[in-house]
Amino acid sequence: MAREARTILERSRGRLKFSEPVAAAAIIDVEAALESRADLPRDIPRELPRELPRELGALQALVAACEKCGLCKTRTQTVFSDGTPLAKLMFVGEAPGRDEDLRGVPFVGRAGQLLDKMIVAMGMTRAEVYICNVLKCRPPDNRPPAPEEVAQCRPYLEQQVALVRPVVICALGLSAVQALLETKATMASMRGNTYSFRGIPLIPTYHPAALLRNPGWKRESWIDLQRVRDLVRSVG
Repeated sequence: MAREARTILERSRGRLKFSEPVAAAAIIDVEAALESRADLPRDIPRELPRELPRELGALQALVAACEKCGLCKTRTQTVFSDGTPLAKLMFVGEAPGRDEDLRGVPFVGRAGQLLDKMIVAMGMTRAEVYICNVLKCRPPDNRPPAPEEVAQCRPYLEQQVALVRPVVICALGLSAVQALLETKATMASMRGNTYSFRGIPLIPTYHPAALLRNPGWKRESWIDLQRVRDLVRSVG
């Protein structure tokens, strides 16, 4: 790995610390994780659950017909993903909102417009990343996802991650981070750390909607996004 990449990783390592109640094993050695993936061709599939489709189009069709929880009765349509399945960076939010429910695309409202600007500031475009949510259906009144809803949707998300195989995941918002890491830790205790989801480095930051409500958090979010960008570049 290049000297610049090692410098980035050493800086990241300095911020890796244990935060209760997230399992200690969730906090990773970033350099080891990235180097272990550096020699793995992107066309080699990871081990996938047998009961779920091994192609994103088929998985999306399965999600569209899902009736595993009560959200199927209130949704306009499911919201699967946006961006490219060849992405090195995956953004994961908590759930679709009103605009997303109407259009069937994640992050298209005001929060989505801010996310687009954040991605551009990182030196990328929306078309170069992969965007999805933990839940594929909008909860009524945009309430936080219920545990049983997360449990039903989690296999779909895990399959998306396995099929896209990003090199870095950026979790947007507390609900998304808690769902991915299966923890009840606070955002304050998790920000600044790098975790692992299925062996992939995961960096948490604020949801764009939270940044619209609390503009003062944008500086902290930009620090997180720079870490995400630098990790992506280090293995690019």
